[in-house]
Amino acid sequence: MDVRLGLLGMLCAVALLAQADQAPVPGKITLASEEWNDYTNKDGSGLAWDVLRLVFEPAGITLQTRSEPYTRSVGLAQRGEVDGWVGSYRDEASGVLYPYWHFDSDHIYALGLATTPTPSLATLGNYRLAWVRGYKYEEYLPNLHHFNQIERRDGILPMLQHARADFYIDSFAEARYVLGQAHDPSQFRLTPIAELPLYIGFADTERGRALMAVYDQRMTALVKSGELKPIFEHWKQPYPF
Repeated sequence: MDVRLGLLGMLCAVALLAQADQAPVPGKITLASEEWNDYTNKDGSGLAWDVLRLVFEPAGITLQTRSEPYTRSVGLAQRGEVDGWVGSYRDEASGVLYPYWHFDSDHIYALGLATTPTPSLATLGNYRLAWVRGYKYEEYLPNLHHFNQIERRDGILPMLQHARADFYIDSFAEARYVLGQAHDPSQFRLTPIAELPLYIGFADTERGRALMAVYDQRMTALVKSGELKPIFEHWKQPYPF
């Protein structure tokens, strides 16, 4: 990690913590997220929940998880009905607060037929794409022109087989889950496209500001110490720092 980034992170965290000292830090944090397999499981297990538990609970803040569809999670945070939502891209939504630190990176993949030419970030805009509504990949991947937003991940493989789209775009874990439903996985290919940092979108409230300050302070310490590495190793995911 760049030493300058670490120093900037610590300075930002100190400034935010100074603001938070004006009000007591809540004893719990409620975070909403879509249910992603082995990442934000409904029972509170998964990589993201493990990371955020280590961030908050040693600071005396109990993590409470809430499983909701993605767009509903965003709305709950915007209205202050939860303290934040998990898995936002930077500045993805208005009316929420973004911390200095990301907690992970989204490994974006393209799922397509094995017979289709291998895409890259530079050529992706030449193809017909599909992804789940609400993810707004068009704002984070360059030069996308032909895309369709679908409501659910059901029916993606037939969509590709019947040439209704060239590639399905999603995080690696979700794209791999979809591929796992194939009778013959060799008919398809997963191609890495991009890495997008993932954030908590904190509610723009007094609670949200206080919790965000603690989050940045704790993330600065955890990244410096390397304490998060075993969590990523346990879930067999790349370490993002």
